[in-house]
Amino acid sequence: MSDPTLLILASLADGDKHGYAIMEDIERFAGVRLGPGTLYGAITRMEQRAWIRPVQATERRQPYTLTPDGHAYLEEQLNNWSRVMKTAKLRLKKA
Repeated sequence: MSDPTLLILASLADGDKHGYAIMEDIERFAGVRLGPGTLYGAITRMEQRAWIRPVQATERRQPYTLTPDGHAYLEEQLNNWSRVMKTAKLRLKKA
C-alpha cells in the first residue's frame, strides 16, 4: 500500500505528529518514503476534506491530528482493503 492519504491517516491514528515525524513514522511502518511535496500536498487535501486539522504547536513545527471524519474514512478504506486482501488470498489458494 503506497497511497499517501491512507499512510498519513494511519500515522496520525496513534497520535498527533508534525510533517517530518509523519514521514519518519510511515517509513518505519510501511517502508515507504514520502517526499515533502507528496506529504504536504496530501496534508493540504486532507485538511480541505476535514480528515485532519492542525493543532496548537508548542514549537516551530505544525502538528496535525486525525478528525472523526478522518477516522471514519480510514476505517472505511481499511475495511475495503481487508475484503480485497481476503479475496486475493482465497484466489491464490485456488491457483
